[in-house]
Amino acid sequence: MNASQPTAESEAVPTAQALLQRLEWTVLKRLDGALQGDYRTLLRGHGIDLADLREYQHHDDVRHIDWNVTARLQVPHVRQFTEDRELCAWFLLDLSPSVDFGSRQRKRSVSEAFVAVMASLVLRHGNRAGAVLYGNRVDSVLPARSGRRHVLHLLQRMRARPAATPAGGTRLADLIERARPTMRQRACVFVVSDFISEEGWEAPLARLAQRHDVVAVRLFDPLEMSMPDLGLVLLQDSETGEQLFVDTGQRGFRERFAAAADKCEAALRASLARAGVDTLELSTEAELGDAILRFVDARRQRSRMAAGSMPLARRHP
Repeated sequence: MNASQPTAESEAVPTAQALLQRLEWTVLKRLDGALQGDYRTLLRGHGIDLADLREYQHHDDVRHIDWNVTARLQVPHVRQFTEDRELCAWFLLDLSPSVDFGSRQRKRSVSEAFVAVMASLVLRHGNRAGAVLYGNRVDSVLPARSGRRHVLHLLQRMRARPAATPAGGTRLADLIERARPTMRQRACVFVVSDFISEEGWEAPLARLAQRHDVVAVRLFDPLEMSMPDLGLVLLQDSETGEQLFVDTGQRGFRERFAAAADKCEAALRASLARAGVDTLELSTEAELGDAILRFVDARRQRSRMAAGSMPLARRHP
């Protein structure tokens, strides 16, 4: 339950063109330098040329199991292919009412900045990107295309959508299920959401991850984790519209709020882990470039660890 009243942003919202220009100078150029040579590690494509073999891991595609090597080593192994440079990326965008909340900036603004950066990184390599937009329901599907104009069009579509009105709760499962038949080839999929949703999205997300490289981009605001002493305030559930006066000056209330938030946080992390997806967490108070770089470093290290285990496996036929 996202029970906090949205606050207006202190700065005027820039146009899509201005946003992209600003991010290109402050974030994108920095990432270009830091990610040089690691493009395939961050966004994995698909190909037909065999690059290596490694031990089978949970949620690997069983169609890539090499049965001859598995029988010889008595340990399941999967083939790894040299990724094609051409990649298709999809953005599954949750623009439900709870995403309009934020203390310093709205979660929607963080979502727009992330899409601007990642879509630009993908498309400048000659690839394509598409998007599925969800407000109170799935109401827009942008086919995968390439080019800078397509990035601007995507950002404009995100901003042109009016703020969603409370309609009884978000169904993230509907967004995922609607997107699955749209993505005809294997893709890198970014599910951008605060994951404040009705239950039932974990299984569709796991099915999506069986075919695609899925990254859960989780948006959050620090005020959703702990409530400061603000005195008597009116809180509104942005998903349902329910309002309630609470006395945040009471220490017991703040402790109960923090405990409930911790419980929801643990449940969310467990659900994402069971779905077998990587998670990139974006706070409304953190710097976007730092968050992306930490995520890339973690994926790179995990990839190296998996590759480093191969020689040991081959020494024991």
